[in-house]
Amino acid sequence: MAEQEIRDISVIGGGPTGLFAAFYAGMRGASARIIDALPALGGQLMALYPEKYIFDVAGFPKILAKDLVRDMAAQGLQFGATTHLGEIVTGLRRVEDDGIGHFVLETSEGDYPSRTIVIAAGIGAFEARRLGIEDEDRFEEKGLYFKVLDPRQFEGKKVLLVGGGDSAFDWAVNLQGVARSVMLIHRREGFRAHQATINQVQELQRCGQCELRTFWEVKALHGNGRVEAVTIRNSKTKEEETIDVDAVIPLLGFHSDLGAIKEWGLDTEKADVKVDQVMATNVPGIYAAGDITSYPGKLKLIATGAAEACIAVNNAVHYINPKAKVNPGHSSNLAIFGQTED
Repeated sequence: MAEQEIRDISVIGGGPTGLFAAFYAGMRGASARIIDALPALGGQLMALYPEKYIFDVAGFPKILAKDLVRDMAAQGLQFGATTHLGEIVTGLRRVEDDGIGHFVLETSEGDYPSRTIVIAAGIGAFEARRLGIEDEDRFEEKGLYFKVLDPRQFEGKKVLLVGGGDSAFDWAVNLQGVARSVMLIHRREGFRAHQATINQVQELQRCGQCELRTFWEVKALHGNGRVEAVTIRNSKTKEEETIDVDAVIPLLGFHSDLGAIKEWGLDTEKADVKVDQVMATNVPGIYAAGDITSYPGKLKLIATGAAEACIAVNNAVHYINPKAKVNPGHSSNLAIFGQTED
């Protein structure tokens, strides 16, 4: 890998917050790059639910996750920020060679010198929770799927959804008219999904369009090379039942991990990075924004992540050059957009 040029800001994470950080860096005239372990931009939106509608992004009554990523990428990369995808962050070192020195961000593919770091890594490295049964690795992507990227993949199929959260209930609704049949099982009576979606699924069940069962969980998968049937077990009655299915989709949440970031001496709280009111960590020159951050009153939303990206980048610019204002002013007045700068 060729030696990389030093950049003003290296953004760890290519989700909505990271993309908006790259945009704001460019708007402030700061050079930037995005590094992400995932193979595509978009973070959780593209990795987990690209076909899901999002309703709480300013300016959009509703927008598909994949369309939001498309537009945020066009906005975020317009000033020349480079992207380095499929690269796992493995380390960070400090080089003291000028007034304030700089960092070298180490990844699985090479080293990236940077004056500041903005961590926008969402929930960190994340992995879907497994069923915890024998042979599940053998069936992965062969009838056993831990995420839904394209609902058309399940066209005409008998689908078993496992889980009681938003994703499970959302797909019980969104696979209607696509899948041949949909069954949703959950190991408890209570659900963690939004009540409106729960009501939709319960109405679908009353109409015979979806089967919803509680206190059931997957005991075994069966098939020759791919899933053909599944045995489910009732945790209350101990009853077991084997049913024919074409696809099993466990939607049980994720394990998150800060990975190498937790070795950087940052103040953390579980898998979150603590920041102050300017999104600064306890390590000078390292900022954080989005779902990975922790502070009193924190809300983990795309909307707040975008605001935190603005704060982090503007303060990073000021850190690099103390003469630069933290407040960038109104974008409608900036020369970079061809306007007359106040």
